[in-house]
Amino acid sequence: MPKIEQHQVPDTLTLEERAELALNALIGVADEDYEYIPFFNGNFKAKPAYMTHGNWDFGSSHGRLVDAVILARAMTGSDFGADVEMHYRRNLLSFFRKDGLNYRRNTFTEDIITEHMAEFVESAGMIDQRSVLLGLTTWFIATGDEGAKEAADKLCAGLKRIARKERDSWYYPASEWTEKGWPSFDAVHTRLAPDPAAMWGRQIGPLYRYYRITGNMDAYDLAENFAANIIHRSGVFNADGSFNGALGYRNGHFHTRMGTLASLAVFGYHTRDASIIEFVKKSYDWALTQCTAFGWTPGDMHDQRFEHETCTLVDAVHTGIILARSGYPEYWGCVERFLRNHLTESQLVDIDWIEELDHKGLDIPKQRTYYKVAQRLRGAFSGYGAPNDFVYDGEWGRGHIMDVQTCCLGAGTRGLYVAWSSIVTEDSGRVWINLLLNHTSRWLTMKSWMPHEGRIDLEIRQGIPELLIRIPEWVPFGTVRMTVEGSGETTTKTGRQLPWVKKVFMKLGALKEGTRVTITFPLNERRTVEVASGLEYDVKWRGDDVIRIDPPGTYYPLYTNRRIQAPAGLKPKVLACDEGPALV
Repeated sequence: MPKIEQHQVPDTLTLEERAELALNALIGVADEDYEYIPFFNGNFKAKPAYMTHGNWDFGSSHGRLVDAVILARAMTGSDFGADVEMHYRRNLLSFFRKDGLNYRRNTFTEDIITEHMAEFVESAGMIDQRSVLLGLTTWFIATGDEGAKEAADKLCAGLKRIARKERDSWYYPASEWTEKGWPSFDAVHTRLAPDPAAMWGRQIGPLYRYYRITGNMDAYDLAENFAANIIHRSGVFNADGSFNGALGYRNGHFHTRMGTLASLAVFGYHTRDASIIEFVKKSYDWALTQCTAFGWTPGDMHDQRFEHETCTLVDAVHTGIILARSGYPEYWGCVERFLRNHLTESQLVDIDWIEELDHKGLDIPKQRTYYKVAQRLRGAFSGYGAPNDFVYDGEWGRGHIMDVQTCCLGAGTRGLYVAWSSIVTEDSGRVWINLLLNHTSRWLTMKSWMPHEGRIDLEIRQGIPELLIRIPEWVPFGTVRMTVEGSGETTTKTGRQLPWVKKVFMKLGALKEGTRVTITFPLNERRTVEVASGLEYDVKWRGDDVIRIDPPGTYYPLYTNRRIQAPAGLKPKVLACDEGPALV
């Protein structure tokens, strides 16, 4: 368990609090009347609200939930729902078959199967295997459980066995594998591969992560050859970095493309392949032109483009962090804006607007529940949001589909952890403050007063040879003030008197244990016009925080309750010291 500490900190964004909220929903989606299989989606527009099962409930949801629950516990120290977590782990292992792959169950009615003019056969979905490996790896890192490792080893061997191999370009010729093999001989023979980003591009990151932890060469071979396919053969990304929006490529589906970029970034960063990092950067820069500056992302490039998936945003945060650590520190500002705004604003905190039942009288076993849906899903993340609304409910695109999805719940929690573990980092004796949030680490405790005040307080916990802090790009460097208190002396310097690294990091020098540092700067207030899939929004900012969007939403409006307090108050909060094993 992590080292949990109580601190008096400003009443501003604290990621540990958000992780504890998320843990409530991670446990709440379990269907205790159906083997603790999680529900996949929640609909709050219905009166009363309900959750339903779907075909993602098995390997995909279980892998994400196993991963996310462990990450949330690492940030909070909470053991809430430990019994449900054990069910998730046992269920995940139960979906494996002798071929080493993880299989779905049939959740479709006969009418739906007939409508699709196809026979349903239980299969191992290639999308699912990515989530399965993600969960198994986090499970193994956190516990050393050999059962999780054995399942992951067999999974990697199975995936390598079934992958089609053409020199350095590997791929899957269909979206699912059955116990009789690939469903269509013609698909294999004529290379009628499905969407590459969805089916194997997103597997690259989890595969390489598993290799880094265990040395499994099957995982490495898959990651290396899938990366070659995506970059050189797949056609997913156009030459200018844009997404291929053709129907055969899922209309340029943003979640799977951004997830593929995150996976390639992981592989390129750890293998020190600058060409892969440059490939990722070019496409990521194009993708940012399709997003808002505060983190709303399109669903795809056609009818789903009005619907933001939290999954996409988390992949964008992860990719930005890796690019920043690869020598492009300007992306830290992008990550902080995404984190402070749409990731945390899209988390379900207020549930008073949702109508729910306190009994199971209307439940349909193994299909739907109306029981305490709002309470159980408090802490979940928006599944199909608008820039100004929890769910896109407008006249363009597909309209209201659902409010939350378990995939976005798992991803949102992972996004909190990825950001939390990157707030303060160390490299060769240098300690870097990358994100300006409340945080404690082995080196220092940070108290952030933003967006109420442009002020950061640091308490040095152990001697630091050299400390650097990122200053937002909108701050004139001459307005920055650093006050240092220690050894009975107080000194003050300005941003003009201190050295900087790559324009955004100010060097504070060597600091002794017990030293207190205060950084201040003026908070910039400005307005921007953000364009999301052709629709314009007038956005008011205070520093990196959005405090209002016009027009406001109509379903459950976002960015309407942000208040500026000067001065901001202090509040006791739990902070987790990030001294444990790296889980991402």
